[in-house]
Formats: sequence, structure tokens, C-alpha cells
Amino acid sequence: MSIFRLFGVMSPAYTALSRLWGGAKKIGEDTFGNCYYQAKPRKGYSKPRRFVYYKGAPEATAVPPEWHGWLHHQTNIVPAGASADNQDQKSFRRPWQKPHTPNRTGTNLAYRPPGHVLAGGKRDGATGDYEAWTPHQNASDKATKKTGTKN
Repeated sequence: MSIFRLFGVMSPAYTALSRLWGGAKKIGEDTFGNCYYQAKPRKGYSKPRRFVYYKGAPEATAVPPEWHGWLHHQTNIVPAGASADNQDQKSFRRPWQKPHTPNRTGTNLAYRPPGHVLAGGKRDGATGDYEAWTPHQNASDKATKKTGTKN
């Protein structure tokens, strides 16, 4: 095991040490178990530092939209259900929003359009309703083509 795997930024050791000595305050937790923190601003910055510790593999698409807005300082309102003092707050979720699905790029479940090599490689035949464009020819161009010389 390399030293970077043991003490790298995403390692359990680094995560535990940064929680102990980082001075960050836990703000809340989402439905996936990700924990959101806020710490004092870094030197030269005015906004507080906001970050997330993922439950499981670190995947940015696992951050719900309401928490994404809070993380990027688009709103200071902590999403509903995150802490005991805002349990009565209305949720940011809309009925038309779909639940999270993990990023499937690079897996067998990734989307492959018709005609893709890994999806069979067969495209639908052309419909025959396409007509190729040809530039407009005026009278002098037609004369050039017939005689081979320009008038």
C-alpha cells in the first residue's frame, strides 16, 4: 500500500484527521448518507468553505440538486431535513424531478445510440427524403461549363 493511498486526500486517514483538526461544523446529511460541512474561509477568501464527505465512492453526481446549490453558495438556506432546527421547512424537491441514478459512463449500462459499434453497429437505412444541396448556377456559369471558356 503506497503512502498516497494511506494518507491521500480521499483516504480514510485524511478524512478523519481533517474532521478532527479542520474546525469544520457538520451542517447536514442527505438521503444518500453524504455529510455536508462548513468551515471558516481560507486565507484570502470571504465566503466560508463548504464541502462534502461522500458515503462510499466519491461521485459528484451523487450530490442532490438542493445540496449542490448550497455547496456552491447559490443559496444560504440549508436543505430541508438536514438539521433539527429546520425540520418544518418546505423541501426544494419538485414532483417532476427524477431520483438519482449513478453515472454509467464506461460501464455496460452506458447509453449507446443506434449504430454504435458496441450496440450492434447497424444503423437504420436512409429514408430517401434527403435531397443534396447544389449551388445556384447563373447563365454565365452554365455557358462556362458548356464551352470550357468564360465569356
